[in-house]
Amino acid sequence: MRYVELNLDGLVGPLFSFGGLAFGNTACQANSMEISNPREAALQGLAKMRFLAQKGIPQAVLPPHERPAIQALRRLGFNGSDETVLQRAAHDCFPIFLRHCSASSMWAANAATVAPSVDTMDGLVHITPANLAAHFHRSLEAAFTSCILKEVFSDPRFFCHHSPLPTHPDFGDEGAANHSRFALSHGSRGYHLFVSGFSPHNQDEPKPKVYPGRQSLEASRAVARLNSLSEDQIVFAQQNPDAIDAGAFHNDVAAVGNESFLLVHELAWRQQESVLRILSARMGGKLRVLQVSSKELSLAVAVNSYVFNSQLVTLPSGGTVMLCPAEAREIPEANRVLCWLQETVESPLTIETFDLRQSMRNGGGPACLRLRIVLSEAELAAVHAGILLDEALHGHLLSWTQRHYRTTLCPQDLADPLLLRESREALDELTQIMNLGSIYSFQR
Repeated sequence: MRYVELNLDGLVGPLFSFGGLAFGNTACQANSMEISNPREAALQGLAKMRFLAQKGIPQAVLPPHERPAIQALRRLGFNGSDETVLQRAAHDCFPIFLRHCSASSMWAANAATVAPSVDTMDGLVHITPANLAAHFHRSLEAAFTSCILKEVFSDPRFFCHHSPLPTHPDFGDEGAANHSRFALSHGSRGYHLFVSGFSPHNQDEPKPKVYPGRQSLEASRAVARLNSLSEDQIVFAQQNPDAIDAGAFHNDVAAVGNESFLLVHELAWRQQESVLRILSARMGGKLRVLQVSSKELSLAVAVNSYVFNSQLVTLPSGGTVMLCPAEAREIPEANRVLCWLQETVESPLTIETFDLRQSMRNGGGPACLRLRIVLSEAELAAVHAGILLDEALHGHLLSWTQRHYRTTLCPQDLADPLLLRESREALDELTQIMNLGSIYSFQR
């Protein structure tokens, strides 16, 4: 049976802004409260999606979440019409209001952790949405993410859905941004690396001094159990506290893998050589590892360039394409790593550069924008067709974005009732374009 990898990208929402909400995400904090360009952000994401679709890579689109999260604000005691709730919340406590307006669902790498059927003990695709407990604004995403994933992967013959873990720091789960699958090919039995930032029960382990870890070891263990993986398929690693303090808040800021290839910074994990030996043994010695030293690339430059947050994608014709942010080419040290990589990798490697500056300024690169899911042909055929990107859907989304999205937005604009109306009109039309029905609360 043939297996392929579906790249599922989050579509940037109409309320994309620079709120500076993610502590530990240095780019996000550096650009806090600046003016954003939602239209440009969405178009940049669509251009990356279209590139892969044109290469014959299965590409899909996740719709943005409804923002502002009016129903969540009502739970905090803000009453009246939706417009009244909006303005009262913004007036009474703007920092809390801002967290209910975040467009962070666009970073679909945090949506869930997925185990393909070729790996699981029951032969189903297992999907566990992330609770994103480390930040309040992101924890608001878990319920809708669960609903939309059940909507687009609805066939119980193929897909098994789990609830997010309890929303508590002890079980903080950041999804696929801290998970990598390694296999000789997409259709081969895979081995799963779970990278955590801390263990809630081990007080003796080294801890970061500046920023907290987000992914709990207990969460990683629970997700591995839920996703029906056997123990011999699982490897656990701890993020290097120095990497977290440098701004590598997720593993995908310091490492990227695809099939049997791994590109990793030497300071990505604690006891890294031991982790690599275990991974290599699980892979029968066939894991190809390229390790970048601090001398070649400091952690600070790795974080600023997001070179490890590139997408590595296997092409249908063979070979690999690497989608990297423009910053990785513009920063000399990062560019040297890319040149070295191209000279060193034995199989054909094409490096493509993408302008994702709006997303990058908010702390998310190419890999942050997508959730990768290995599917059989039958499983792919069972995915909701309305989210699968082709030229027709791309054209619709391009026109839709240009008609509905603003070109400038500052955080204070989020309290404007007109923007609420604009965004709802946009999302209502989007559900029709993607044939998703009434998925948003304002539609019901």
